[in-house]
Amino acid sequence: MITVEGVTRVRGRTRILHEVGFTARPGRVTGFLGPNGAGKTSTLRVLLGLDRPQAGRALIDGRRYAELERPLTVAGALLDGSGAHRSRTARAHLRWVAASNGLPKGRVDEVLELVGLSADAGKRAGRYSLGMSRRLGLATALLGDPPVLILDEPVNGLDPAGIRWMRTFLRERADQGRTVLLSSHLMGELAETADDVVIIDQGRVVSAGTLAEVVGDHPTLEDAFLARTASRGAAW
Repeated sequence: MITVEGVTRVRGRTRILHEVGFTARPGRVTGFLGPNGAGKTSTLRVLLGLDRPQAGRALIDGRRYAELERPLTVAGALLDGSGAHRSRTARAHLRWVAASNGLPKGRVDEVLELVGLSADAGKRAGRYSLGMSRRLGLATALLGDPPVLILDEPVNGLDPAGIRWMRTFLRERADQGRTVLLSSHLMGELAETADDVVIIDQGRVVSAGTLAEVVGDHPTLEDAFLARTASRGAAW
C-alpha cells in the first residue's frame, strides 16, 4: 500500500506541493490525474526518495523508500525514460540493475519477454524508440516482481496496440493483489484503467475516491475534472 500524508514541497520561493495526501490500495489501480505541471511527478519523486519534502511523509508498506533494504523487491518505478545509458544494451542494463538488488540473471530474460523486448534485447538503448524505452523502463520496474508499481505517464510513446497492452497488463497486476499507482494527464485512458482516482491541480489534491465517486453526476471523468478545477483557473 502507498500512503502519502500532508506532503509539502518547496522549490526556491515556489511551493509546488501543498499538503498532498492520498492512499493507493492493494488490488486496485489508482489513477493520479492532473495537467502537466500539476505536481504529479513531484509527488512521485518524494515517494521514491528523490526529493525531500519540507513537511509530511510518503510511505510504501509503512516505510520510506530509503528504508527499503532491497527496494526493487518491494516497489518498482517507471519515471522519465528507461533509465538506461544510451550505449548499453537493454539486456546489459537489466543485468546491472538486477545485480544491484541481488536478483538472479534469469529474471532479466523473463521481464524482457514480459514487456515484448526479447527480440531487441541486444540493441543499444540509444537506438530505442520512445515506446521501446517505456517498455524497457517497465521491465526494470518489474525485475524484483514487486507488490507495488509506481508508473509516471507509462503510455507516453506507445501506439494504440501498446496502450491496450499496458491497460491489460496493469489490470492483471492489480487483480493479483498488487498496488498500482499510475499518473497520467490522459483522462480517457485513466477512465478505462483506474479503480480509484486522485485529481491534483496546482499542487493540491482537489478530489479523491473511487472512479464512480469522482465522476459523480458528471457524464465523464473529463467533465468531473473541469468542474473541480474550474474555480482554480486550470488550463487543460
